[in-house]
Amino acid sequence: MSAVNDTKFTHSVFILTGITGQENTHLWISIAFCFVYIISIIGNSFILFIVKTDPSLHEPMYIFLSLLAITDLALSIATIPTTLGIYLFNSREIDLNACFAQLFFIHLIHCTESSLLLLMAFVRLIAICNPLRYASILTLPRVATMGLVFVLRGVALMIPFPLLLKRFQYCRANVLSHSYCLHQAVMQLACSDITVNYIYGIFTTSFTLGLDLLLILLSYVMILKTALSVASHKESLRALNTCVSHICAVLFFYTGEISLTVIYRIRVNSSHLLESLLGYASLLIPPLMNPIIYSLKSKHLRASIIRVFSK
Repeated sequence: MSAVNDTKFTHSVFILTGITGQENTHLWISIAFCFVYIISIIGNSFILFIVKTDPSLHEPMYIFLSLLAITDLALSIATIPTTLGIYLFNSREIDLNACFAQLFFIHLIHCTESSLLLLMAFVRLIAICNPLRYASILTLPRVATMGLVFVLRGVALMIPFPLLLKRFQYCRANVLSHSYCLHQAVMQLACSDITVNYIYGIFTTSFTLGLDLLLILLSYVMILKTALSVASHKESLRALNTCVSHICAVLFFYTGEISLTVIYRIRVNSSHLLESLLGYASLLIPPLMNPIIYSLKSKHLRASIIRVFSK
């Protein structure tokens, strides 16, 4: 009888965790995280300000860059309360519904960022491979439509995550492996069959991150082929140099995402410390580095920033 009663019990909260074994350094970790969050928020807000106030940047690449900055800001805002709550105030509990809401927004933001990186690769492809039709292909209404379609794709694919999780009872451990909620971590705590969640998680990862990355790679194969076919070596390098910032953004984003996917989906043996570090890398590095690399490598954006500070 007691066994039956135990299976009907469900936790009302989850327990978030920081970096295990580093409790004595939580204050210093919180200072580092605060610094990273502040730089990320300032950097991405500044990118939005520059693109909005400079009419010469009102073109597809910089519109998508501003949307990328918005997603990075949203990711920081979605994770700051729980992450800093642990390290500053030792606040570890999170309500189930709050956890489901957070994981929905985190996965939606990641999906949207992947889509934006794909769209930015498409913009570079058109600019290098078909420059004469660049303006006629990438009109502002078409750019807005592409952005809206990919956002709606993300919403449609991520809504089932919290709905699938809400139907479970969580009657065993309620300790999560991160300082924020993820679908793949929460479903491991369910005392029910998670086969549907597992299959749907693989499907969404393949259809969003996997497909987007494949199309990005194909875009760069075509870009490289076009650049190498140019007679002038200098022109080839100039064309490829315009892609450096985007390539860095792709590497920062997909390295963390693929690493976490390997750990959670294939279930390789790994330490909790490695899992935590990869989680924080995928969470903190793209919002921190994207504004920096684009400010340094984009000639037009850098010129606009210099004009702002020289006034």
